[in-house]
Amino acid sequence: MKKVTVYTDGACSGNPGPGGWCAILIYKDIEKTLSGGKKLTTNNEMELTAVVSALGALKEKCDVSVFSDSLYVVNAVNKGWLANWRTNGWKNSRKEILPNLELWQEFDRLISGQKVSFTWVKGHAENEYNERCDRIAVMERDKA
Repeated sequence: MKKVTVYTDGACSGNPGPGGWCAILIYKDIEKTLSGGKKLTTNNEMELTAVVSALGALKEKCDVSVFSDSLYVVNAVNKGWLANWRTNGWKNSRKEILPNLELWQEFDRLISGQKVSFTWVKGHAENEYNERCDRIAVMERDKA
């Protein structure tokens, strides 16, 4: 199984406001950068869009290591929130429909076909790939 490393980041000015996202996929010595923006969005939507876009770009089952500075995304998997949301009809702990529902459902679908681990990285802490993702996400936000 191919081993792929993914770094992601999202940016938003205002919450909601214009936003951008970036994902860098690394396989051996090959890097692929994906990015985009949206005129009116939230930071969480951009963080999640980055991961969904990266996982959606994979053409076969892989062993994927995702590094993100979003505790929302990382904890959704590592703390079992995603499984609870799915079990509870995609409702959060307040019994409300989950924000970004369609993205979370796509996220859930995409990780179910892969071996995926999620690791939180501190943002703006001189991690080369996180910093690059941040720069591109901000650029996309500014274009939006």
